[in-house]
Amino acid sequence: MLANVFNHISSLLDGRKGSTAAIQTFVVKIGILTINMGTGILAARVLGSQGRGEMAAIILWPQFLAYTLTLGIPQALLYNIKKYPDKKSELFSVAAILSVGLGLIASLIGILFLPSWLSQYSATMIRASQWFMLTSPLSLLGVVFMAAFEAQDEFTFSNQLRYFTPLATLIALLALIGFGVGNPITLGMAYVLPSIPITIWMILRLRSRYEFKIAKFQESTQILLGYGVKAYGIDLIGSLSGKIGQALVVGLLSATSMGLYTVAMSLSRVLNTFESAIDTVLLPKASARPVNEIVELTGRAVRISTMLTLMCVIPLMFLGPFFLGLLYGEEFVAATTIFRILLIEILISGTNWMLAKSFMAAGKPGVVTLLQGLGLGITVPLMLLLIPRYELVGAGLALLTSTTIRFFLVIGCYPFVLKAPPPSLLVNLDDLAYLKKTFLRRG
Repeated sequence: MLANVFNHISSLLDGRKGSTAAIQTFVVKIGILTINMGTGILAARVLGSQGRGEMAAIILWPQFLAYTLTLGIPQALLYNIKKYPDKKSELFSVAAILSVGLGLIASLIGILFLPSWLSQYSATMIRASQWFMLTSPLSLLGVVFMAAFEAQDEFTFSNQLRYFTPLATLIALLALIGFGVGNPITLGMAYVLPSIPITIWMILRLRSRYEFKIAKFQESTQILLGYGVKAYGIDLIGSLSGKIGQALVVGLLSATSMGLYTVAMSLSRVLNTFESAIDTVLLPKASARPVNEIVELTGRAVRISTMLTLMCVIPLMFLGPFFLGLLYGEEFVAATTIFRILLIEILISGTNWMLAKSFMAAGKPGVVTLLQGLGLGITVPLMLLLIPRYELVGAGLALLTSTTIRFFLVIGCYPFVLKAPPPSLLVNLDDLAYLKKTFLRRG
C-alpha cells in the first residue's frame, strides 16, 4: 500500500505525463493564489489605500507593456521546438534575442509614455515607474524561458518557477517590513527585483539544454514569427484584457481609488480558481471529437463551474465588507460596491470562457480571438466614458457590461459556427453524479 502511495506521489512530482502535469499545475495555481493574497494583504496593511494605489501604478507597467509586445514568440518557440527538435538551439537563441529587443522597446515606450499618463502622481512616483520599466526585458525573457523548459517537458521545474517568483516577493516584503520600510517605491521593488536572480537561475539551467547558436538567425526568425504572429492576437488580447482596467483606472483616478480597485479586483479574482479546477479535472481533451460530444462535455463543465462559483458569489455579496476590512483594513471597506460588481462580472466571465472552449476544441480558435477582441473593443470606450462620471463604479460597470455582451455573443455563435444549440446552463442530477464520481475516483 505504501509503495502504491509512493508511486502516485512520484508520478505527480515528475509532471511529465499530461494528467499529472495538469494536476500539478492546478496545485501550483492554488499555491500562487495563496501567496499572492498574502503579498496583497501585507502591502495593503502597510501602505493603506493611497500607498497601495501608488505602488500598483509603478509596478503595473513593466510586465503589462512587455506582454503586449510578445509577437507570439513564447508559443512559437514551444510549438516549433516540438516540430523541429534538431533546430531547438537555434530557435531558442533567436527567441531570446528577439525577446530582449522587444523588451527594450517596451521599456522605451513606458519611459516616454508614463509621465503624461501618470500626471496626477508625484514626480517621485513617475520617476520610479520609469526606472522600473528597465525590467521589461526580464519579463519577456521569463516567458520565453518558461516555454523553452516546457518544450523539454520540464513541467515540474516550470511550475517551481511559477510559485518561486511570488514566494520571493513575499519573503522580500516580509524582510522590508521587518526592517521598518513602508513606502510604495521600496516595497514595489519586492515585486520586480526577484526577476533578476530568477532569470540568472533559468539561464544557468538552460545552458545544459540548449546551445547558443545564431548562424541561421534569419531562418529561425522566419520560423518563429511565421507561427508567432498568428498566435499574437490571442496573446495581445489576453494581456490587454487582464490589465486594461488597472491601466485606465491608474490614469483617470486618484491613487486612493487605484488602491481600492486593485484590492477589489484581487479578492474577486480568487473565484477564478473554480474555472481552473473544472478545466483541469472535468473538461477532458475534446479535440477531434464530434461537435455534439464537444458541446456536451463543455456544457457539463460550464454548469458545474458556474454552480460552484455562484455558491461563493452569493455569500460574498453579503460578507464582502467583512472580508475587505478583516484582510486589508477598515479603509478598504470603501471598495465594497466595486467588489460586488466584480463578483457578478467574474461569474459571467468564467461562464464565457468555459463556453468558448467548444470553439477551440472544434478547431475554430479564431472565433475566440474575435470575441475577446470585441470584448476589449467594448470595454475601453465604456471605461473612458463611465470612469470620469462614476469613478470606481463606472470601471466595474464597464467590465460587467462588456462581459455580458460577450456572453450573448458566445451563445449566439453556437448555432452559426458549430451548427449546434448552446448547452443548457442549468445543473441537473447527472452533473452532480458525475462530479461526485470524478472526485471520488481521483481521491
